[in-house]
Amino acid sequence: MKLLTTRVAPEWVDYNGHMNDAEYARVFSLAVDTLMERIGLDAEGRERQAYTLFTLETHLCYRREAHQGQTLVVEALLLDRDAKRLHVFFTMHDEAGETLATSEQMLMGIDTASHRPAPFPSGVADAINTLPQAEAGAWPAAAGRRIGIPRQDIPEH
Repeated sequence: MKLLTTRVAPEWVDYNGHMNDAEYARVFSLAVDTLMERIGLDAEGRERQAYTLFTLETHLCYRREAHQGQTLVVEALLLDRDAKRLHVFFTMHDEAGETLATSEQMLMGIDTASHRPAPFPSGVADAINTLPQAEAGAWPAAAGRRIGIPRQDIPEH
């Protein structure tokens, strides 16, 4: 599901001549805001329902450089969910459809009155049901990765 289209702003470009790593996170954060709007948690919805989403964890993978003025398109795919959490996979593409970056995120529903995790309000849960969801066992290849340095076993002599 296409969520967000934007362009690389001049102030997002760093000393290497491409979009700074922190700005990729900014774009994915804007995509979360757009996702929230789509499920009824825009400013009015958050206020009326005393409910919001917090980001618990993010895994951001950089694939290609983005440059000033370049169009960025962010899509979202729901990997999993329960009564109060969303496991979402975001993909950032250029206009040609080349993947620039991915961001796998765990989002938690929060009751803003108690500041505690809480189940999604019914209207929000209904809207979540309409999001594109990955089939079991058919996640994107970059989803579910762990960070680490691969080591090859060195035989002892």
